Amino acid sequence: MSADTTTRPDTASGLDRYFKITERGSTVAREVRGGVVTFFTMVYIVVLNPIILSGVIDGSGNMIGGTTNLVESKLLVAVGTAVIAGVMSIAMGLFANFPIALAAGLGINGLITGMVITHSSAKITYADLMGLVVIEGVIILVLVLTGFRKAVFRAIPAPLKVAISVGIGLFIAFIGVIDAGFARRPSTPGSVPSELGIGGSLSGWPTLVFVVGVFLIAVLLIRKVKGAILIGIVAATVLAMVIEAIFKLGPRVYDAKGTLTNPDTWVLTVPALPSSVTNTPDLGILGQFSLLGSFEKLGIITASLFVFSLLLADFFDTMGTVVAIGTEAELLDDEGNPPSTDRILVVDSVAAIAGGVGGVSSNTSYIESASGVEEGARTGLASIVTGILFLLATFLAPLFAVVPSEAAAPALVIVGFLMMTQVTNIDWHDMEVALPAFLTIVLMPFTYNITVGIGAGFIAWVLVKIAKGHARRIHPLLWVVSGLFVLYFAKTPLEALFT
Repeated sequence: MSADTTTRPDTASGLDRYFKITERGSTVAREVRGGVVTFFTMVYIVVLNPIILSGVIDGSGNMIGGTTNLVESKLLVAVGTAVIAGVMSIAMGLFANFPIALAAGLGINGLITGMVITHSSAKITYADLMGLVVIEGVIILVLVLTGFRKAVFRAIPAPLKVAISVGIGLFIAFIGVIDAGFARRPSTPGSVPSELGIGGSLSGWPTLVFVVGVFLIAVLLIRKVKGAILIGIVAATVLAMVIEAIFKLGPRVYDAKGTLTNPDTWVLTVPALPSSVTNTPDLGILGQFSLLGSFEKLGIITASLFVFSLLLADFFDTMGTVVAIGTEAELLDDEGNPPSTDRILVVDSVAAIAGGVGGVSSNTSYIESASGVEEGARTGLASIVTGILFLLATFLAPLFAVVPSEAAAPALVIVGFLMMTQVTNIDWHDMEVALPAFLTIVLMPFTYNITVGIGAGFIAWVLVKIAKGHARRIHPLLWVVSGLFVLYFAKTPLEALFT
């Protein structure tokens, strides 16, 4: 009998019973392995969040974190990002027992920086906008506690739930190839929106690391090797470190015009052994938020529309992620709903609040958790492992920073492929189902936004039902949500109209 076999229920430990590890067909080893893999596929946020949020001067004359020093600002955001991600991932594991980790939401952090730039004349600060993130989180929590969010979750037609999962699979595969530089925006303005490698051809050692990582994980999965994804990430990282030691590629460099001067180098992280593996974390960014500052500086309409945008993004991104992860983990019931839906949504709502209070942007459930699920994770123990690693990252940031995105991205591509296989569960011969499903799937990667895909699918579902004379079959909540999505898609002209 192998060391990875399950424990008999009558002899199960307290840990096993609490997390239902045996009941869900898993083992402690698989959960730990899954948690580690999830961490390595999403730890990039500790590097990326500071890049997105730092460097822009707000209305107070400071960068995020209340400093004028770019390096200091990035360190503050990095530590805050890791702390909030760690605490909320552990909370998801303990309270909801679901294999999803949380961290600062991509897209929302960019929206915050964009608001600082757009409304600089209003003296808006990062603290003011973080206050709006807190308000948005409180609203979502109220919607959860009143049962509205769960009701909307259950009102989603089963074919759309499948489409959401498939679309997210395509989306994270796209994230993987973009993060690795395998596909990228062309350097020539006005050409195609993305192309293969550099100038339409694969070039550079980092691209080789990515390609080797993808094929290695694929081969290991085909041969049913346990720990295939984790082995692939570690092997690709070692290869990257060897390449960097020999060729000294270094990080990407941009000139004064923002043009990339060395496209065949590492995207985010240079895979070199650090001079020190420990650091002293500075928690100074925690608590930097102003609850009502934005309403005073931007006005009620503009501030409210910003909260509305955050609300829909958090509300439906999480919904799609939970469906996708639950499907991969085979934890959904016959109606496509995960266990302990209320608890999952409560933790996710609190995470939005925590992200604002922590000054690092709204935290949300991460689709990269699918990589850990594919590695065997089925319970909240995996989320706790991921959370602990995030907390350790605040003290061991130089060590965790060794893993380049080119080594972690292969896991996203492989997991994206596995999630895409669910597409056969959609009836493509039924136009009422196929058209909304198609729009849901393709618009996620096309717009780089999960919420847009879900919104387009909802609206298309309602319109197709009306066209077929089946309006009475539309769930009342789908009417409401589709109407809200129409407002979401028109938020820019609405803001211009009322301000």
